[in-house]
Amino acid sequence: MNATPTGPPGAPGSAVVLFDGTCNFCNDSVNFLLRRDARAHLRFAALGSEAGQALLRRHGLAGIAPDTMAFIADGRAYTKSSAAIRAVSALGGVWRCFAAALIVPRALRDLAYDVFAANRYRLFGRASACAVPKPEYRERFLG
Repeated sequence: MNATPTGPPGAPGSAVVLFDGTCNFCNDSVNFLLRRDARAHLRFAALGSEAGQALLRRHGLAGIAPDTMAFIADGRAYTKSSAAIRAVSALGGVWRCFAAALIVPRALRDLAYDVFAANRYRLFGRASACAVPKPEYRERFLG
């Protein structure tokens, strides 16, 4: 098993999840992905971090709303529901089944995403600062 992802962040062969670092639900989602990413394929960066902002600029996503998850893999960038589905599918194995959700029209998926995103702090709370990753996962975070 490869301990670290291959390629520079956002380049072909790598995958990066960009998330709201102060959102409790988002941090729980990152922990979910970390625990299940047996290949250690995914890297992570907070949207507001320097590394996150640089990746967003590089992929034409500068200025996206802070409630928008982004996923960059194989040189392509995805946002909102597409990002969430592709991030889970990137875990491989049975998780690839989540890619079937991409058959739902993006407008409908993103509408549901936007409603959830607008209420995530009320439902799950907000941290005062980005969570510090556990030592065993630090090398997987950019910046």
